[in-house]
Amino acid sequence: MSANEGTRAYDAVIVGGGHNGLVAAAYLARAGRSVLVLERLDHTGGAAVSTRPFTGLDARLSRYSYLVSLLPTKIVRDLGLDFRVRTRGISSYTPTERDGRPTGLLVGGGEQRTRESFARLTGGDREYEAWQRFYGMTGRVAQRVFPTLTEPLPTRDELRRRIDDEAAWRALFEEPVGVAVEDTFHDDLVRGVVLTDALIGTFADAHDPSLAQNRCFLYHVVGGGTGAWDVPVGGMGALTGALAAAARAAGAEIATGHEAVRIHTDGNTAEVAYRTRDGEGAAAARHVLVNASPRELAALTGDPAPEAAEGAQFKVNMLLTRLPGLRDPGVDPREAFAGTFHIAEGYRQLATAHAQAAAGELPAAPPSEIYCHSLTDPTILGPDLAERGYQTLTLFGLHTPARLFDRDNDAVREELLKSTLGQLDAHLAEPLADCVATDADGRPCIEAKTPLDLERDLRLPGGHIFHRALSWPYAQQETGRWGVETGHPGVLLCGAGAVRGGGVSGVPGHNAAMAVLEANT
Repeated sequence: MSANEGTRAYDAVIVGGGHNGLVAAAYLARAGRSVLVLERLDHTGGAAVSTRPFTGLDARLSRYSYLVSLLPTKIVRDLGLDFRVRTRGISSYTPTERDGRPTGLLVGGGEQRTRESFARLTGGDREYEAWQRFYGMTGRVAQRVFPTLTEPLPTRDELRRRIDDEAAWRALFEEPVGVAVEDTFHDDLVRGVVLTDALIGTFADAHDPSLAQNRCFLYHVVGGGTGAWDVPVGGMGALTGALAAAARAAGAEIATGHEAVRIHTDGNTAEVAYRTRDGEGAAAARHVLVNASPRELAALTGDPAPEAAEGAQFKVNMLLTRLPGLRDPGVDPREAFAGTFHIAEGYRQLATAHAQAAAGELPAAPPSEIYCHSLTDPTILGPDLAERGYQTLTLFGLHTPARLFDRDNDAVREELLKSTLGQLDAHLAEPLADCVATDADGRPCIEAKTPLDLERDLRLPGGHIFHRALSWPYAQQETGRWGVETGHPGVLLCGAGAVRGGGVSGVPGHNAAMAVLEANT
């Protein structure tokens, strides 16, 4: 597309080439619709990209989002995507110290091994049996809820009937999830491991009356109908690369370096004005799908800005020459880092960190979790690095809201990085710094991103990875049939801020495409 070429007409214009926008483009183009995708950056993928962040080293990391749970196999199958995931053999490892000796909880490696790990930590079978009951309950809920994500929104009563378990409904949908965690488990460490799924990307306490933590927990345990979080083969960019290829193959036009600046609609057709480095242009369509935050949607349509959102996570990418040894002699580092490695995430630790951050202070013991993509999928490393035993580490920190970085983002980032890695070092047999690789310029291979960095790089409002608080997966008064409708006819929200958005799922993109296709039948 050239600048100042006049207004061109399409059946649908999609603003934003992240994974949800590409899902919508592929579905609509395969249905015979003419589709234009406008992407502000010089590449597609949004937050679901792979990059080589370390100069001179062939390590292709999932830079922002990094695991897959909520992506329905239906979307992969419908669009014929060349994309695979691998299951992690270990679910999690949480190091701690008991009676003056290092130990930990390993979940995975078979039922017997997990049972033995619980027994070593807690001195009996009670916590393991409670774990089995609790996740048996969430598993049954997942089987019933997950298929609804790509269907028209059920009502609250319809979803409740579909779940058909009043105790589960009360624990997940009505009472703060902290009630169920405390009623079910007794060990502080076990409680903390369970609670983390309610806090990833959400700044809340276990007993927050808003139930923001419950909604976050629900989305983390229903994925795929099992709650398993899998590793994308080739990195997250493999998914968005496959989606872009599917959209183009079906006839969609993808224009990178094209930033939408305004949407005008008369209720029948809409016009999207955009700019490039060379000039300006416009595209008209009956339907405009916005794969951006509700804040960006309001700015494009001229509506009042929605309530401010605030992210609360700390993302760190690392490349190591080798995995560090652990103080706990009972677990191999290749197992411990293959799953989710929990740091400073005991139940009381999480509560303390939240209280400190809510008071405007960095947590004294920042909670975080780490995993090693390259243990499950070594294809993200070049052959030379793989042969030499290099490994990647991805760290996701909790309870660090954007407001903490307002005074000096760079300085607070460095302070938090030092403190966070210090918490990890407490459980290692050697300093992590001894294992960190250096790039071609001699710099340590560590890249850290705060919420303010994510807002700058990706226009996530306040750095919020879900664009705003997650919604319940059922219809409410203001939601439409698919949960993507807006106050402007023909303008749909297909990003993470849609109902049933959040995470790498493609669900909002699918649902927006279904809404368009229904409107044209």
